[in-house]
Amino acid sequence: MGMNVQGRGGNQGGYGYRNAYRPMAEINVTPFIDVMLVLLIVFMVTAPLLSAGVQVDLPKTEAGPVADKDEKPLEVAVNKKGDIFIGETKVTKDELMVKLSAITGDDFERRVFIKADQGLPYGDVMGVLGSINKAGYRKVALITEPTSSKR
Repeated sequence: MGMNVQGRGGNQGGYGYRNAYRPMAEINVTPFIDVMLVLLIVFMVTAPLLSAGVQVDLPKTEAGPVADKDEKPLEVAVNKKGDIFIGETKVTKDELMVKLSAITGDDFERRVFIKADQGLPYGDVMGVLGSINKAGYRKVALITEPTSSKR
C-alpha cells in the first residue's frame, strides 16, 4: 500500500539511477473500499424511502398476511379523494379495466391488491372491487395495516 523506494548507494550492477525508482505494481484498494462503503450507506438510507405506490391511510385489522408467490401482484389504490391509481398511474374508473387488461393480457389468475383509504365510503371501495371482479380477475385482495395489539 506504500511506495517501494530502494536506496541509491553503492554498486547497483551498472543500472544506477534508473533502477532506483521502479513503478509500483500493487493496486491501492483503499479508495475503492471507501467509495463502496459510502454507496452502501446511501442505498441503506434511501431503500426504505422507495416504497412504491400511492400514500393511503389503510384500515387496521387482525387478518394474516397474503402470501406473495411468484409474480408481483398489481396494486390498485384508491386515495381519500376517490382517485384510482394502478401502481402510481392515475386512471379513471372507466379506464381501470382497459389498463388492467393491457398490463396482464389474458392472465386473469394474476393477483390484484386493492389499497383503499379507511375514510372512503364502503360503496366506493366495493365499486372498484366489483369492477375488477367483473372483468374476470378472481384473485383480488384488500390490503390493510396489521393491528399492534395481539391476543
